Amino acid sequence: MLRSRLFLLCGLFLLAVVAKAEDEVDSATVTPDLGSHKEGSRTDDDVVKREEEAIKLDGLSVAEIKRLREQAEKFTFQAEVNRMMKLIINSLYRNKDIFLRELISNGSDALDKIRLLSLTEKGVLESNPDLNVKIKADEEGRVLHITDSGIGMTKQDLVNNLGTIAKSGTAEFLNKMQESGVSGQDTMDMIGQFGVGFYSSFLVADRVVVTTKHNDDDQYIWESDASSFSITKDPRGPTLKRGTTISLYLKEEAKDYLEVNMLRNLVKKYSQFINFPIYLWANKEVEVDEPIEEDEKDEKDEQKDEEKTAEDDVDVEEGEPDEDKPKTKKVKTTVWEWEKLNDNKPIWTRKPADVTDDEYTAFYKALTKDTSKPLTHIHFFAEGEVSFKSLLFAPATQPSDTFNKYGTQTDNLKLYVRRVFITDEFTDLLPKYLSFLQGIVDSDDLPLNVSRETLQQHKLLKVIKKKLIRKALDMFKKLPKDEMAKFWKEYSTNIKLGIIEDPANRTRLAKLLMFLSSNDNEFTNLADYISRMKPKQEHIYYMAGTSREEVRKSPFVERLLKKGYEVLFLVEAVDEYTISALPEFDGKKFQNVAKEGLVIPEDEDRMKAAAEKFEPLTKWLAETALKNEVSKVVVSARLTDSPCALVASMFGWSGNMERLALSNAHQKSDGSERGFYMNQKKILEINPRHALIQHLLNVVNENPEDSQAKDLTNLMFKTATLRSGYLLKDTSEYASSVEKLLMKTLNIPESEMVYEEEEEDDATGETAQELPAEDENAEDHDEL
Repeated sequence: MLRSRLFLLCGLFLLAVVAKAEDEVDSATVTPDLGSHKEGSRTDDDVVKREEEAIKLDGLSVAEIKRLREQAEKFTFQAEVNRMMKLIINSLYRNKDIFLRELISNGSDALDKIRLLSLTEKGVLESNPDLNVKIKADEEGRVLHITDSGIGMTKQDLVNNLGTIAKSGTAEFLNKMQESGVSGQDTMDMIGQFGVGFYSSFLVADRVVVTTKHNDDDQYIWESDASSFSITKDPRGPTLKRGTTISLYLKEEAKDYLEVNMLRNLVKKYSQFINFPIYLWANKEVEVDEPIEEDEKDEKDEQKDEEKTAEDDVDVEEGEPDEDKPKTKKVKTTVWEWEKLNDNKPIWTRKPADVTDDEYTAFYKALTKDTSKPLTHIHFFAEGEVSFKSLLFAPATQPSDTFNKYGTQTDNLKLYVRRVFITDEFTDLLPKYLSFLQGIVDSDDLPLNVSRETLQQHKLLKVIKKKLIRKALDMFKKLPKDEMAKFWKEYSTNIKLGIIEDPANRTRLAKLLMFLSSNDNEFTNLADYISRMKPKQEHIYYMAGTSREEVRKSPFVERLLKKGYEVLFLVEAVDEYTISALPEFDGKKFQNVAKEGLVIPEDEDRMKAAAEKFEPLTKWLAETALKNEVSKVVVSARLTDSPCALVASMFGWSGNMERLALSNAHQKSDGSERGFYMNQKKILEINPRHALIQHLLNVVNENPEDSQAKDLTNLMFKTATLRSGYLLKDTSEYASSVEKLLMKTLNIPESEMVYEEEEEDDATGETAQELPAEDENAEDHDEL
């Protein structure tokens, strides 16, 4: 009994010694053993289990792992490293998804290096001729592996490249980051020097292991938990042949990144245009031929014979040869294989002359998911202060709700840096009026390892934006006539808004403007209008309204059209705002024919004579009859058929503008700018050639107090208000005036009533009728 107890005590003592030794080994390294996670309790079973997991994951024996730990060189980060990691994780990267983008980008850079080196040193690819990136998820171990067959790293590279964060400049970097005066550009330049893209791994992983093999060195393992790191020679030997594997031991909350669909979507979103193949270890369901068992064959044959016997009209053939019987069957099974994720080629990196129209169309459809061909495209390389490549498409149509969402964030333009997707959520890479454009911008000069929020402040983006706008406008300008008609039908409002919103490109945009014209039924641009102007014509005449027919019938264009002058018809709501923002075009100023200041060169002498002749009438109208209604009265140069018209002052609102202002129900007229313009007095212009005006002049010359003249003037003024596109303040008064005039014309007295309804009894609501007079025979009538 005593002997048994002694054995038990000895066993417990040995277990305690082993456990203590295990703890000492763990504390001597940066993190627990490769492939395991930290556990709360430490028992012998836990230790064995972790060792077994390490063997399963890494292919190392327990002895090899222990020897690995003993031989590992330990490196301690400087004191400010924790601050650096917090800055990276909490400030620079708000979207955890980008860790995969960063690691694939690093792999692509390593592949580029070995490819370029192979151009001069042919033997460097012999160790591994395949150039690719492979991604494999281990859901059971919660590990994500990203492997590239690039140039790899030597031991010294591991210290220098993955240890840059420990350089003495880190303190200076952090100090500058915290200084309020540091600019976004300076910050990003410094980040690029430190290569923090790799450290985005710690957004999703609490431990990172890097296994790497360079042609000039042995295979090494780098391991870190973001507080310190260790480097050791890999006891497995050169299993990679050449390249690097980054193993991310994911946090519990990041285990979604082990799902195949999640990884597939992230690669397609961020890295589908990387130059090298990207493969994902993925499963799929396939049909395979499986041998049919003998028992299963017999059952099928019996069933087949029974079916044939049941059919009387079918002869049953006996003795069917065995070789005609099926020996296999189709079954569905799941297989795992390397799936290539980046089939789309970055055609924007090729020379435009080498890309066919079919390739552009196919790329556009893949990029936008649009089933129609694009209306036009432009492919260009920009050099100078910033170099970038771009491919822009104008879709054949734009969504019907475009202007309901005008100015909101779009995902039409995708920004890449060295073919790595950065973002499609910029709101200022293109102006709002060009947000319909779809395409790609790819720059080698922008920093890659920063967040979208920081990159958006980069000064080079302003240069890129400026060049994108000019190239887009050049693309529109070069459209053939038939395609330009399609473009204008879809995007005319965008261009007009651009003239209002973009003063820097107003001249370029003006060359694209097209309007309906009195010249023909088609749209015309401003350059063609100027080419048809009369010799002494100094202005571009235009008139705004709701339709072509309304404008053509307006009193303001009567004289101009009769004299053969061309007038632009502005029939869209935004047109008059657009022209107001455009002071001139090609040296010719614009003249709104509904405003004062219109001069017809050949009528100037005649108008001076007419003004002298009708001065008594204009003075009487302005000072007596319409004293409170108009600002002044003048003889008109623009009227031919109408007796008079109301004209806005040079800086007043036309009738069309007032109507547009009233349509904005959310605006208030009291005390607002709209109310100020709408309550301004207008200018009354009279037509000296009209019979009513001549009659009114004669009446005023004979008797300025004539009441009939005042009534006629009042009616003519209100009619002119309506005809000029303005609204009457009191429509009921105008209706009464028209009715009185009609009655006078028909010689009907105003007091005469031709029909009077019978009055109803107040009590019963029945029509009151006269009762017959009472007589002495009334009783006889009742008896009857």
